[in-house]
Amino acid sequence: PPTSFSPPSCLQGHDMSRTTLDLWVGFFVAVGLGALLFLALKVGNMASSSSGDTYAIQAKFDNIGGLKVRGAVKSAGVVVGRVGEIRFDPEAYLAVVTINVDARYKFPRDTFATINTSGLLGEQYIGFEVGGDTEMLKAGDTIKKTQSAVVLEKLIGQFMFNKAAEDGGKK
Repeated sequence: PPTSFSPPSCLQGHDMSRTTLDLWVGFFVAVGLGALLFLALKVGNMASSSSGDTYAIQAKFDNIGGLKVRGAVKSAGVVVGRVGEIRFDPEAYLAVVTINVDARYKFPRDTFATINTSGLLGEQYIGFEVGGDTEMLKAGDTIKKTQSAVVLEKLIGQFMFNKAAEDGGKK
């Protein structure tokens, strides 16, 4: 029986040192980790490479519910921008949302902004309902017409309260 190790026949005749093999393995591991990181950022909408130029507009809401920074801004179901910043106005007691709209899309000044939910328990996003004004929104403008988020817990509470009031009146 042979006592020394001999490489398989497919590797015989090749002078691949251990260092070269380690470098190639390390290279492919690094490429694989980079690809996983890229996919994770794309799935989480956190990729730093945005889709080009944007212009910022603002909208004020009584209640933004679970809206988050980087949340989608949609018109007719198409993503046209992202939520850039959310802050509280201590004088008006309103949430001020800065919206970064893709520069390819222009919206009339009387556009209506609503906070909607994807599905029953999905992510919240801002929906644009386009108006008929001929003048378009530009950077720094504020959307005047807004509708706040519908808070499911508040609706359920009102429904329960109304049902209890109805039942109490019948007795």
